[in-house]
Amino acid sequence: MLKIRNLLDEDWEAVWSIIEPTIRAGETYALSRQMSEAEAREYWTGGDRTAFVAEQDGRIVGSYYIHPNHQGGGGHVANCRYMTAPASTGRGIARQMCEHSLEYARAAGFLAMQFNFVVSSNQRAVRLWQFLGFDIVGRLPGAFRTPTGGYVDALVMFRKL
Repeated sequence: MLKIRNLLDEDWEAVWSIIEPTIRAGETYALSRQMSEAEAREYWTGGDRTAFVAEQDGRIVGSYYIHPNHQGGGGHVANCRYMTAPASTGRGIARQMCEHSLEYARAAGFLAMQFNFVVSSNQRAVRLWQFLGFDIVGRLPGAFRTPTGGYVDALVMFRKL
């Protein structure tokens, strides 16, 4: 059984152990591969973000954050980032975190959710977001440079709540 709850300060070490490999790999997020732990913590938990962890059998196996995609006239659209522990991929953790975020967003008064920069080569994520009702509403040709130096498209994905 997966339990999703707010991220607590004492959870950070476990969350860092999940997000650091993803950041260092540089395959799915447009983040500096040299990002420090302090920078990552501010990115994941700072500002207007509300961060959550997914726990299974007493272990943190994933995390996500949610925040307004934009301020002012765009503040009714939510945006999220999700990361799952490498050993827990393929077990439905990301799906359950996304479902939780959709429920949370609705309850918080958001009217839609938008993912601004889904790396097109991350087919597992693209398929999951489409399964959960997101449409590809935009394509940014060659917007993401992979660690090997190749360029792939980034997708803008959107769904109403």
